[in-house]
Amino acid sequence: MGKTAEAIAEGVSIASAAARLAIRNRILVDTIANDEPFEVSAFTPFARETLIALADEQDEAAALVKRQRKKAWGKFTDPDGTHDYRDRDTRNLRKRGRQYAGVAQELRRMADDPHVVRTLIEQSRDAAWGDVESNLQRRLRVEGMRPELDPDYERMRAARMQSIRLVDLPRLAAHKRHRDAEDPDATPDVAPAAPSPRVGGVDVSELES
Repeated sequence: MGKTAEAIAEGVSIASAAARLAIRNRILVDTIANDEPFEVSAFTPFARETLIALADEQDEAAALVKRQRKKAWGKFTDPDGTHDYRDRDTRNLRKRGRQYAGVAQELRRMADDPHVVRTLIEQSRDAAWGDVESNLQRRLRVEGMRPELDPDYERMRAARMQSIRLVDLPRLAAHKRHRDAEDPDATPDVAPAAPSPRVGGVDVSELES
C-alpha cells in the first residue's frame, strides 16, 4: 500500500485533477456557450462544491472499507472473489481506510481555503482557454489550407473524384428523379448548348477521366 502520507498526497493530486476538469467544463459552458464574462467569484461556489463532493466520495469509500474490514475479521477460509476479504486483509483495509479519510480531510481543507480555491479556478481557466485556442488553431489550419500546402492533396484527389462520380452524382440524379416524379407538371430541364467547365465548383473535365 505504500506510506500513508504518500498515498494521501497521490489521492489529493488525482482528486484535484478531477476538480480542475469539472471546473474547466463549467467555465467553457458559462463563458463560451452562454456568452458570460469570466469572474473568479462566479465560479467559487461551484469549485467549493466540487471539492466537497469529492471529499464526500472519499468518506464513503472509507466507510465501505471499514464495513469490509469488520466483515473480514476472524475469517480464515479461502476467498470467493477479489473483494471477498479475509482476516489477513484487515491490516491493509485499515490502512486504506486511513488513506481515504486523509484525502477527504485534505479536500475539505482546500475547499475552506480561498487562496487554494482561487488558484484551482485560475488553473481551470487556463486549461479552458488552452482548449479554445487549440480548437481555433485547428479550424484555421483546415479553413486556410490551400491545395499546394496540403501534402495529401494529390494523393487524395483521385479518391475525392471517384467519390463524386460513384456517390454524389448518382445520389443527386436519384434526388432529381424523385422530385420530377412528385411533380409531373414540372418543366423538363433544357440541356445547355455547351457544358460549363465547372459545375458546383467541380471541374467537369476531371470527372471524365
